[in-house]
Amino acid sequence: MNRPTLRSKRVVLPALAAVAVLGIGGTVWTATADDGGERVGGAERDRIGAAATEAVGGTVVDVETSDDRGEAYEVEVRLEDGSEVDVALDEDLTVVREETDGPDGEDEDGDETDDRPVTDAERGAAEEAALGAVEGGTVLDVEVSDDAGAAFEVEVVDAEQAEWDVVLDADYAVLRTDPDGTDDTADSDSDD
Repeated sequence: MNRPTLRSKRVVLPALAAVAVLGIGGTVWTATADDGGERVGGAERDRIGAAATEAVGGTVVDVETSDDRGEAYEVEVRLEDGSEVDVALDEDLTVVREETDGPDGEDEDGDETDDRPVTDAERGAAEEAALGAVEGGTVLDVEVSDDAGAAFEVEVVDAEQAEWDVVLDADYAVLRTDPDGTDDTADSDSDD
């Protein structure tokens, strides 16, 4: 048995698998989202986002794959007035559904939403504070918080693609930084 060849295969194969899993060498990254879809990044995100904004205008906030029947992608778009539209697209990037969260606290079906639009000034200050709490992060979304004592919730993805919820008070001070998907009211170590 040729031991040096066997040892090199044991090192090279796991390394190649890690590169494939991490997507090194490409620009598209995915992370599991709360609703079962995967976040889409890179050129594919740009292509899908362009189809959504061509239909409704605005700026792309998030692009995910969809597991709903007849839908391939879900795109969250922020309009100039601060309201948001969820746009569902099929495989051909044809719009199959639009759902608007309006500035009056209700969506287009009259169902109450828990957020009002965030002004540009609020968004800028909240983003700056959140990025100070999550080093090397990218802001995905800023919302008005409905939690007592909190003013804003900022969703941030860090350099390792982990998502964080940064909760801010009305003066944009960080109250806590939670891994996405938790609703921890205890203070975390956000002063690192």
